[in-house]
Amino acid sequence: MEDFKRRLADVLAETGALFFDKGLILKDGRPTPYFVNFGMFRTGRLSMELGSFFADMIAARGLADKTDIILGPSYKGSAIALATCIALYTRYGRDLFFDYDRKEEKTHGEGSKKGSLMVNRTLFDGCRVFIVDDVATSMGTKHELLERLRAESEIDRIAVNVTGIGIAVDREQTGAVYDEKGRVIAGQRGENAIEEFVAGTGIPVYPVAGIREIMEYLYSSKVPVLICGKRGPIDEETKAAFDEYLKTYGSERP
Repeated sequence: MEDFKRRLADVLAETGALFFDKGLILKDGRPTPYFVNFGMFRTGRLSMELGSFFADMIAARGLADKTDIILGPSYKGSAIALATCIALYTRYGRDLFFDYDRKEEKTHGEGSKKGSLMVNRTLFDGCRVFIVDDVATSMGTKHELLERLRAESEIDRIAVNVTGIGIAVDREQTGAVYDEKGRVIAGQRGENAIEEFVAGTGIPVYPVAGIREIMEYLYSSKVPVLICGKRGPIDEETKAAFDEYLKTYGSERP
């Protein structure tokens, strides 16, 4: 297990960003034994740590020299993009642009003549963009950001090349399945959203770490995590619930 993956797992446990509890529900309506909340990375040190995880992954995959701009979808992704750029400079000497998108076009100041969708307006002809975000479930946010980039490139008449998408944690699960009334069908697995995204766009997705390897490391190392509001090593009941969850909804191992 690479060092940046271990460090991510340790900080997820330390902050309670990764926690286990009864009765948790995902946004798609399915029950889950665990949740990952990157809103817990809310101090200067933790922001620096998060940026270092992404920077180390980017460097390890040989992506630093193939990137001009680190782009994060608003809102959480914007902080990740900034932290990643700082870490890439301080750790690897790579001074890249960072940017993030607006929820609405800017129509005043420098945006008076042309509504701009990007806050820092770093895009240029032929630029290579690497997108960063916390997690990926439906990939809907990523599709929206790609559409914004396409619109911006058409307005400016420039070519924008998205070279990849980095996510902090891959939940390694398939999508939900719904009945004709839009209710989630328990126990049924849908398509793998990340695999569908890669197949449809040709853009690779790079997780800092997958949830299986995070769980295996924390369990075997007996690192204290937050379980039902109390800290302690992952017990057999918690581990069994996690394994059963991925057995039901998990994607195939790469």
